Amino acid sequence: MQIEGLDHLVLTVRDLDRTVAFYTDVLGMRREVGPTGRVSLHFGRQKINLHLAAHEFQPCAADPTPGSADLCLLVGSSVAAVCRELAGKDVPVVDGPVQRTGAAGPLLSVYIRDPDGNLIELSHYQHHVPGLIDRPISR
Repeated sequence: MQIEGLDHLVLTVRDLDRTVAFYTDVLGMRREVGPTGRVSLHFGRQKINLHLAAHEFQPCAADPTPGSADLCLLVGSSVAAVCRELAGKDVPVVDGPVQRTGAAGPLLSVYIRDPDGNLIELSHYQHHVPGLIDRPISR
């Protein structure tokens, strides 16, 4: 078996509306509702499915807990631009900008929290990553 990528992940949340507002208004994701009523957040070619705590779709994680995730999301703009945008939306930065190492090399990252307390790392590769983004990364 060879894993080729990540299609989606699931977040268990306390308040669907509050979570959707954060991910759409702050992070620019797109909300969709599937035929079963399941709410998801779409970005690029990936999505985040949302489970309401104590009402998870089955099967689910053994111990679905709001606020237990730590996600790294790649951004196409510089971390400085991301920080300005976050400040404009009154979203506090938990840490950063800091250097980190991603799957394809060095990153510059800034950390925030979503409404459930999940840690969201917003990262920008310090070099062009072929196949990741069609254009060179801005600094």
